[in-house]
Amino acid sequence: MKQINDEGVAAGVTRRAFASRMAGGVGIVALVPVTAWAAPHAEEADETSIALGYKHDTKNVDQKKYPKHAATQRCVNCAMWQGAAADPWAGCAMFGRKQIAAEGWCMAWAPKPGSA
Repeated sequence: MKQINDEGVAAGVTRRAFASRMAGGVGIVALVPVTAWAAPHAEEADETSIALGYKHDTKNVDQKKYPKHAATQRCVNCAMWQGAAADPWAGCAMFGRKQIAAEGWCMAWAPKPGSA
């Protein structure tokens, strides 16, 4: 059982011991794959996706239901895309913390400034 001093701190824990334990903890965190930290992907069956008519692939958009859709409209060239042009998935201002597909589309699509 650890002894607690008058200041409420466990006695016998030195800065050196604390630093070595922290270094070990950082090493373990570094081993966790980056994909485990990534935001979840939006699914076409999600409530937001349905409301916006989101599809993972712009080629699968129902042209009769969304007549203003054009094949050149993709999430990657939308003003709300929050990733790099080469990212296959990234954030979107419309989907909160979920990621969307670069090749996707939804009815909130708007051209990036200066690209129209």
